[in-house]
Amino acid sequence: MKNFRKSFIVIASILFIIAAFAAITPGPPGFKNLKVLPKDISDEALDSIMDKFKAALGVKCGYCHQRNDSTKHFDFASDAKPEKEIARKMMLMTMDINKKYFNFNDEKVAPERITCITCHRGNPMPMIDTMANNK
Repeated sequence: MKNFRKSFIVIASILFIIAAFAAITPGPPGFKNLKVLPKDISDEALDSIMDKFKAALGVKCGYCHQRNDSTKHFDFASDAKPEKEIARKMMLMTMDINKKYFNFNDEKVAPERITCITCHRGNPMPMIDTMANNK
């Protein structure tokens, strides 16, 4: 019975120590090199935004993000591709336009907002409105 009690105390102590270390160990470090999006953005929110970019421009991740050929993974933090900085500038531009021209305080009015697809329409380069050119 004494051996059982000693074993139980040893095992319980080990489990307590493991639980204590798990509680004080920091979680995953969050996203790196976010300059426009919030630093504390959730995985789901970031994935949703990136999916909207892909649909609006008709591109895949590699259009803006550098792929490491040896690991076969994208280095999402890298600024190696100029398209990533262009995307940041476009995000700031649309945020500014929406704030300046579509910042409605009346909740009864559904505010119109511009997004990437407003100009890109599924293409990497913004489309020229042929209707405007025919006037």
